[in-house]
Amino acid sequence: MGVWAFFLIVTTMFETVKANLLKNAHIKFVGNSSKDKTAIASSSFLLNAAITLLFITLLFLLSGKLSFWLGAGTELETMLKYWIPGLIVLIFFSHLEAVSQSHLDFKSIFAGYLSRQVLFFLFILAHFILKIHMTLTDVVVYQSISVFFGTIVIYFFSKKYLLYVFNPTMKWIKQLLGFGGYIFGIGLISNIFASLDQLMIGKFTSSKSMVANYNAASRISALVDIPSYAAAEILLPKVSQIDLTEGYHKVTYMYERMVGILLCMSIPTALVIFIVPRFFIATIAGAQYQDAAFILQMYMLAAMIKPIVNQAANIFLYIGKARFCFFLNSGLLAVNFTLNYLCFTEFGAYGAAVGNIISCVVAVLIWYPILQKNLSVNFLNIIKHAVDTYKIIFLRIVFIRKLPRMGLKL
Repeated sequence: MGVWAFFLIVTTMFETVKANLLKNAHIKFVGNSSKDKTAIASSSFLLNAAITLLFITLLFLLSGKLSFWLGAGTELETMLKYWIPGLIVLIFFSHLEAVSQSHLDFKSIFAGYLSRQVLFFLFILAHFILKIHMTLTDVVVYQSISVFFGTIVIYFFSKKYLLYVFNPTMKWIKQLLGFGGYIFGIGLISNIFASLDQLMIGKFTSSKSMVANYNAASRISALVDIPSYAAAEILLPKVSQIDLTEGYHKVTYMYERMVGILLCMSIPTALVIFIVPRFFIATIAGAQYQDAAFILQMYMLAAMIKPIVNQAANIFLYIGKARFCFFLNSGLLAVNFTLNYLCFTEFGAYGAAVGNIISCVVAVLIWYPILQKNLSVNFLNIIKHAVDTYKIIFLRIVFIRKLPRMGLKL
């Protein structure tokens, strides 16, 4: 599980960084342009393929050294090389995802990801039921097959947006890279930030089981973060349609309302998991990961305030302050590394989790005055939107319960 965690960190980091570089730029420019959509999409696809081929080359040259540096022997190197067919297919999957999102069609994206994950789950389930031994290489092969299947599904859902014209231009290649350059760096920093504790544990200790504990806690924490990721996917195409020459008041409203809604969902969920972490660890990851309970509790404390920072970074990217956001995130990453290392040396392997929550608090304290100065964000408005969301949920529950008494059906 420790080696599998390293594999996921490397591959997820690449895909997320590539998405930050290309998908966001693709969506922004398609939303602002009515006549150059095919040139934008073609240029984005070309860059997508070129970056993937560069990464594949680096895998052939450096995967062995990376595997050795992380103490994973040759197993991680083999897994990364077996993932190359999946990387090639992901060129098409991620392009179709960007095309669908630029048209605010989330049904296509949902269908692609759902089919991809269901097939992957069925492969694992078959091994479990039939009691067939499964290697990590088998899992990587199944991932590649699943991505291929998901790409076919998302194609059938999104083909109505495709014009089957390939006309990349140097003008749009430069603009995509120009907009995406700092975002590429921000995406890389954000992914390192999210995985830094696991990487430090893997590097500074010889215990792969502790890496697995951190990964198990991280996966459960990711369930709480899902609404934030979904919000970011919706915010980009929406903000790209706002005329910023009229001021930032619409952007401020969208940020305050989105964060309020996210907090009203993340805080109760995180509190429940914080109170009974061992139950969730045993249910989702397995009883053998009970040592991850404290790590999960630290992650849940961070999850309660993460939406404030995550959506702040997203908003600043979309209003054209990518350079500022890049340098601020770089500074926060340095703070995170320092705090993680100090807590690691002071408290041992669990110290990285403590350092992570302290880093999140520091990030909120730094981001909030910046939001106030640039967007006039008011925390009271965020609380108001959170309370309003609770009221709407409560009223809908009451209304649905009253339907049978009224002789009506939903």
